[in-house]
Amino acid sequence: MLPFVWLVSASLRPREYVFAPGFLPTPFAPDNYAEAWHAMPLLTWLFNSVVVGVAAAAAATLSSAWVAFGFAYFRFPGRNLLFGLVLATMMLPFAVTMIPTYLIWNRLGLVDTQVPLWAGNLFGSAFYIFLLRQFFLSLPREYFEAARVDGASYPQLFWKLAFPLIRPALLVAFVFEFKASWTDLIKPLIYLRNEQLYTLPRGLKVILDRFGYGGEQQWEIVLAGSVIATVPMIILFFLAQRHFVEGIATTGRKG
Repeated sequence: MLPFVWLVSASLRPREYVFAPGFLPTPFAPDNYAEAWHAMPLLTWLFNSVVVGVAAAAAATLSSAWVAFGFAYFRFPGRNLLFGLVLATMMLPFAVTMIPTYLIWNRLGLVDTQVPLWAGNLFGSAFYIFLLRQFFLSLPREYFEAARVDGASYPQLFWKLAFPLIRPALLVAFVFEFKASWTDLIKPLIYLRNEQLYTLPRGLKVILDRFGYGGEQQWEIVLAGSVIATVPMIILFFLAQRHFVEGIATTGRKG
């Protein structure tokens, strides 16, 4: 917690005292936040981050849940091999697929839009597929067999039976992906050109360039913007803490 405590304290000091020793914000300068808020369109960037984060998290969670349900419920030849290939994709570094992915979005004419920041999650994530599959395996198969006897279709098995039972695990995947999207700087740097489309990490890069390194050395504005970008994730975790911890604790159980 010390880095965050220092960050908050330093963001509340005048410029000449930002790097002074100690953790108490003395002298006290809360106007730094007003200056940061007016210096940059932080509200627009905050809204963009929320929209992109929710879209990315929802896309990754739902698509991965569908695939995970298929691997957990259906029995077919080569299932374990196919699942192993899915997990093997986690060993591919982002740098390997970065240029081909950019070329695809560029060919589709979607560069300088927010679509590439979340639409790729519609194809699922190997990590979340593994996470949710373990949770599906912990559900008694008899529930699904009884529903099939009663005439339930496969989509009904997922939405009406499995979905309500795996909400803690879905919340874990949602929070993980929302956090990943919220802190992602690489994709906005690659795809976004219009400042009005920037997310908070991309906006913080602008603030750092303008007021920090090589800029006006107004570090109090840089730190105030960093606090504004950090606090929403802390609030989200505390709001979802009970379900989040429950999902983590029960995901690894089977049988």
